[in-house]
Amino acid sequence: MTSSRRSAASISLGSLVVAAATSIALISLEVRAQGLDAPQIRTEQLGDGLWVLFGPGAGNMIVSIGDSGVLMVDNGVPNIVEAYQRTIAGLGGERIDFVINTHWHFDHADGNKVLGPQGTWLIAHENSRTMMMQDNRIDVMRQVIDQPAYPPEAWPILTYEDTMTMHFNGERIDLVHASPAHTEGDTAVIFRDRNLAHMGDVYISSGYPFIDVDHGGDLDGFIQFCERVLEELDPGAVVVPGHGAVSSYQGLSDYATMLRTVRARVAALVDSGATLEQVIAARPTSDWDEALGNPTNFVTWAYRSLTEN
Repeated sequence: MTSSRRSAASISLGSLVVAAATSIALISLEVRAQGLDAPQIRTEQLGDGLWVLFGPGAGNMIVSIGDSGVLMVDNGVPNIVEAYQRTIAGLGGERIDFVINTHWHFDHADGNKVLGPQGTWLIAHENSRTMMMQDNRIDVMRQVIDQPAYPPEAWPILTYEDTMTMHFNGERIDLVHASPAHTEGDTAVIFRDRNLAHMGDVYISSGYPFIDVDHGGDLDGFIQFCERVLEELDPGAVVVPGHGAVSSYQGLSDYATMLRTVRARVAALVDSGATLEQVIAARPTSDWDEALGNPTNFVTWAYRSLTEN
């Protein structure tokens, strides 16, 4: 990045540290280990200079292109980096200057291993950075995914604790960590001037969410996180989920209602002494199953969250 672009990308940080599926369950988990032949990147414009990118094996990615340079929210898997770099070039962007990881799961952050060595500045919550520095195993019920520690050049060099603000491409971008939710290191990225947020996998519009209980995921945290972001937005907001179609303030509000209702039903069953099998059989998600699909994994994670956390 040139010095003029650095100055245009001035960063004011709250609690900044400078260091040298359902989300994963709903996508093709094998894609990381396979070669992708000519991966296709689909784009949807969200406003002037702002797009959401959809790629195989990846969570939803946002790209901001303007006078300051190129900023991405999430960066997918290594196999598709060259494809979306070509897409970004076609949209008028050059090198990717910054990437914000909404969390550390591979379908949102494995692109760090390509972009970090290329000089992209990587940003994440401090807990996500810690997780990227160690070996992890992600249990998504149908299989366990090994995610080895990232090499140092793929670690975020900017981290934060509660909030962080960037000024980039002429607008204010706030990073918010409200609570452990999908993992213990989630970030919502709010484009203030646009009334728009990327929620990472704290919000999934295409199915029930994955609560990574083994790595700090928490159902109560999901609810708190969604409610906090709704407070930060105005009605009519655009909300980009970690997976699924671009949604809205109302969509996120309805999702939070679902989480609260299911939480109350599962908690009542747990308090009555119900086993996991009995909770699943009681169908606490029945109001939403037609729209969101098979709830067994979600109910299992909800039960574990309420009984183990």
